[in-house]
Amino acid sequence: MLTESQTDIQNFKRQLREQAHEARKNQENKDELSRVICEKFTALAEYKAANTVMYYVDVRTEVRTRPALPAALEHGKKIVVPWCNTQGELELFHLLGMDDLAVGMYKILEPKVELRDLPERRVAAAELDLIMVPGVAFDRTGARMGHGKGYYDKLLQHARRDAPLVALAFECQLFPLIPMQPHDIFMDKVITELTIYPGKGR
Repeated sequence: MLTESQTDIQNFKRQLREQAHEARKNQENKDELSRVICEKFTALAEYKAANTVMYYVDVRTEVRTRPALPAALEHGKKIVVPWCNTQGELELFHLLGMDDLAVGMYKILEPKVELRDLPERRVAAAELDLIMVPGVAFDRTGARMGHGKGYYDKLLQHARRDAPLVALAFECQLFPLIPMQPHDIFMDKVITELTIYPGKGR
């Protein structure tokens, strides 16, 4: 049974999600802004220092990472992407080339079924040196709000505490305050087309 205050928070979050989705959908020049944001990501000192980097593969109106992946694969790093299993949990896949990906459920680009369970392609969250995180809405302290399913919260619980969490977002996805609960995780950085906001981190 939810308390009145918990219900209020859930309602507030739902409103924020709706506003953020609408703002992101209406954002112009997504390709160009996404290119700028992804270039800032690869210019980070944390990126240069990392051996194993997780990228998300964009869906719908998220900051577009797909155009940046081919170049990332040439940077001499182990590039990892997440995919969602039938239990609703994110698993990690070592990406060697864009042809490892195919359109799966919900029209999301994800690792081909025949490659997912190959032992040499499976990656543990503890191996990640740097983690790129998507989200629906953020604030300027690194507070993040996803879709409410907890996919990334569960994954990030298994990541090393010294592996920076870097979110990519359009400036229109930023709000003055995102309500956070004890299990929620703050980002170390939020990169937008305008700047890089330092977050509280874990």
